[in-house]
Amino acid sequence: MEDNRAEQKEALETLMEFNTRLVKNMEIITKELSGARLEDTDAFLEDIIKAMNWEIQVMNGTMELLNEGKERIDKEVFNSKILILTDAINAKDDQKMAEGFKEVIPMFKLLGESANEVIA
Repeated sequence: MEDNRAEQKEALETLMEFNTRLVKNMEIITKELSGARLEDTDAFLEDIIKAMNWEIQVMNGTMELLNEGKERIDKEVFNSKILILTDAINAKDDQKMAEGFKEVIPMFKLLGESANEVIA
Protein backbone atom coordinates (compact mmCIF):
# COMPACT_ATOMS: atom_id res chain seq x y z
CA MET A 1 0.00 0.00 0.00
CA GLU A 2 2.76 2.44 0.95
CA ASP A 3 4.70 1.53 -2.21
CA ASN A 4 1.64 2.34 -4.31
CA ARG A 5 1.27 5.71 -2.58
CA ALA A 6 4.95 6.50 -3.20
CA GLU A 7 4.54 5.60 -6.87
CA GLN A 8 1.44 7.81 -7.12
CA LYS A 9 3.32 10.74 -5.55
CA GLU A 10 6.21 10.22 -7.96
CA ALA A 11 3.80 10.17 -10.92
CA LEU A 12 2.18 13.41 -9.72
CA GLU A 13 5.59 15.05 -9.31
CA THR A 14 6.39 14.16 -12.91
CA LEU A 15 2.98 15.44 -14.01
CA MET A 16 3.66 18.76 -12.28
CA GLU A 17 6.86 19.17 -14.30
CA PHE A 18 4.92 18.86 -17.56
CA ASN A 19 1.53 20.37 -16.68
CA THR A 20 2.51 24.05 -16.87
CA ARG A 21 4.04 23.60 -20.30
CA LEU A 22 1.06 21.57 -21.50
CA VAL A 23 -1.39 24.25 -20.38
CA LYS A 24 0.73 26.92 -22.11
CA ASN A 25 0.79 24.86 -25.31
CA MET A 26 -2.98 24.33 -25.08
CA GLU A 27 -3.43 28.11 -24.92
CA ILE A 28 -1.19 28.52 -27.98
CA ILE A 29 -3.03 25.85 -29.99
CA THR A 30 -6.33 27.52 -29.11
CA LYS A 31 -5.08 30.70 -30.81
CA GLU A 32 -3.83 28.76 -33.82
CA LEU A 33 -7.15 26.95 -34.19
CA SER A 34 -9.01 30.25 -33.83
CA GLY A 35 -7.62 31.47 -37.13
CA ALA A 36 -3.88 31.82 -36.71
CA ARG A 37 -3.06 28.36 -38.09
CA LEU A 38 0.61 27.71 -38.81
CA GLU A 39 2.38 25.19 -40.98
CA ASP A 40 2.99 22.86 -38.03
CA THR A 41 -0.40 23.25 -36.28
CA ASP A 42 -1.49 19.68 -37.00
CA ALA A 43 1.76 18.19 -35.65
CA PHE A 44 1.60 20.52 -32.63
CA LEU A 45 -2.00 19.44 -32.00
CA GLU A 46 -1.00 15.78 -32.16
CA ASP A 47 1.78 16.32 -29.59
CA ILE A 48 -0.61 18.16 -27.26
CA ILE A 49 -3.18 15.38 -27.51
CA LYS A 50 -0.50 12.80 -26.61
CA ALA A 51 0.56 14.87 -23.59
CA MET A 52 -3.06 15.32 -22.50
CA ASN A 53 -3.66 11.58 -22.75
CA TRP A 54 -0.57 10.91 -20.64
CA GLU A 55 -1.74 13.36 -17.95
CA ILE A 56 -5.21 11.80 -17.99
CA GLN A 57 -3.64 8.35 -17.46
CA VAL A 58 -1.66 9.71 -14.51
CA MET A 59 -4.79 11.35 -13.12
CA ASN A 60 -6.75 8.10 -13.42
CA GLY A 61 -3.98 6.17 -11.67
CA THR A 62 -3.67 8.68 -8.83
CA MET A 63 -7.30 9.73 -8.34
CA GLU A 64 -7.42 8.19 -4.86
CA LEU A 65 -4.46 10.31 -3.76
CA LEU A 66 -5.65 13.42 -5.62
CA ASN A 67 -9.00 13.32 -3.84
CA GLU A 68 -7.66 12.20 -0.46
CA GLY A 69 -9.28 14.20 2.31
CA LYS A 70 -11.43 16.23 -0.08
CA GLU A 71 -12.62 16.15 -3.67
CA ARG A 72 -10.17 18.16 -5.76
CA ILE A 73 -11.01 16.63 -9.14
CA ASP A 74 -14.55 15.73 -10.19
CA LYS A 75 -13.85 12.99 -12.69
CA GLU A 76 -17.29 13.24 -14.32
CA VAL A 77 -16.90 16.97 -14.98
CA PHE A 78 -13.33 16.44 -16.23
CA ASN A 79 -14.46 13.66 -18.58
CA SER A 80 -17.41 15.69 -19.89
CA LYS A 81 -15.03 18.49 -20.94
CA ILE A 82 -12.68 15.97 -22.57
CA LEU A 83 -15.59 14.51 -24.55
CA ILE A 84 -16.45 17.97 -25.94
CA LEU A 85 -12.88 18.36 -27.19
CA THR A 86 -12.74 14.77 -28.49
CA ASP A 87 -15.89 15.31 -30.55
CA ALA A 88 -14.42 18.50 -32.02
CA ILE A 89 -11.12 16.78 -32.84
CA ASN A 90 -12.96 13.90 -34.52
CA ALA A 91 -14.97 16.43 -36.56
CA LYS A 92 -11.69 18.13 -37.58
CA ASP A 93 -13.38 21.49 -36.96
CA ASP A 94 -10.81 24.11 -35.93
CA GLN A 95 -13.33 26.46 -34.32
CA LYS A 96 -14.95 23.68 -32.31
CA MET A 97 -11.51 22.42 -31.28
CA ALA A 98 -10.57 25.92 -30.09
CA GLU A 99 -13.79 26.05 -28.06
CA GLY A 100 -13.08 22.55 -26.72
CA PHE A 101 -9.61 23.58 -25.58
CA LYS A 102 -11.12 26.58 -23.79
CA GLU A 103 -13.27 24.08 -21.89
CA VAL A 104 -10.44 21.70 -20.92
CA ILE A 105 -7.68 24.21 -20.09
CA PRO A 106 -9.24 25.01 -16.68
CA MET A 107 -9.51 21.28 -15.98
CA PHE A 108 -5.79 20.74 -16.66
CA LYS A 109 -4.90 23.81 -14.58
CA LEU A 110 -6.96 22.30 -11.75
CA LEU A 111 -5.17 18.99 -12.20
CA GLY A 112 -1.78 20.70 -11.86
CA GLU A 113 -2.92 22.69 -8.82
CA SER A 114 -4.39 19.57 -7.23
CA ALA A 115 -1.20 17.60 -7.80
CA ASN A 116 0.81 20.44 -6.28
CA GLU A 117 -1.48 20.56 -3.24
CA VAL A 118 -1.24 16.81 -2.66
CA ILE A 119 2.55 16.73 -3.04
CA ALA A 120 3.28 19.87 -0.99
